[in-house]
Amino acid sequence: MEVITLHHPFDAATIADEPVVLAMGFFDGVHAGHRAVINRAKAEATARGVKLAVLTYDQHASVVFTAHQHPLTYLTTLPRKLTLLAEMGVDVVYVVNFTSALAKLAPVDFVEQYMIGLHATAVVAGFDHTYGASDAHADMSHLPGYAAGRFDVIEVSRVDVDGEESASTRARQLVDAGQVDALNELLTQPYQTSGVVVHGEARGREMGYPTANIETAPGERLPGVGVYVVELEIAGKWYGGMASIGYNVTFGENRPKTVEINLFDFAQEIYGERVNVRWHHYIRGEEKFTGMDALIAKLQEDESVSRHFLAEV
Repeated sequence: MEVITLHHPFDAATIADEPVVLAMGFFDGVHAGHRAVINRAKAEATARGVKLAVLTYDQHASVVFTAHQHPLTYLTTLPRKLTLLAEMGVDVVYVVNFTSALAKLAPVDFVEQYMIGLHATAVVAGFDHTYGASDAHADMSHLPGYAAGRFDVIEVSRVDVDGEESASTRARQLVDAGQVDALNELLTQPYQTSGVVVHGEARGREMGYPTANIETAPGERLPGVGVYVVELEIAGKWYGGMASIGYNVTFGENRPKTVEINLFDFAQEIYGERVNVRWHHYIRGEEKFTGMDALIAKLQEDESVSRHFLAEV
């Protein structure tokens, strides 16, 4: 898959003069609704015998419009998004740098510079997709008028999963609440984050449950505090285990938030490894125990639940 970064305004002469079917969207999470758009575009590209292209953005539009107290986090960082798009059979991805200049671009100019400029024979997007400056004329209902017969417009209807709209806003709510089971249904695959294995306090080793402490990559959106069934990818191989996201409240107050993963049947040292985490199932919330024995007993229960779940994955 070819990845081309564009900064507005870009030089149209640098774009290959070949027709494409263009799927458009931010695609944070690449959830079921996004997949419906991309798969529809893929079918159209195949039928027309042209390449499937995706136009997406390097950051959320709110970076331009809103002051954020904390750095933005995403369901899928750009590298993860590109991996998923490649897996779906996309030929070309145009990653547009979302800036103030782009945000001010009139919808009709956006069409001319990006849809026509990228040689789209058809543009495919979700029912709620907007383009260019945010106003009443930047929605899908106005796009055929701007196209003026130069490309076809294909609008993909809302996709529901278990009666809920498949939307990035809903997915973020599920992540924050730790509801990864429902989240994975919406995403059509396990939620995934990445990071680096770093040193922790080694307290888990004393209890018979050594953990890999994960320093989460910038921009990643972690599930809410709790204990989860997970898999950890190390050097291309996946290992089952259980993870705790929390503050280790049993051992004191005002502690930092950590991500600790106990891997089953695993005894290697992996400090410094870049890893990926699949979040499969929420087990319970964080609890404060009266002592080590009570905590170990609970960890044994968590391990039993996790092993049983992973046996069915």
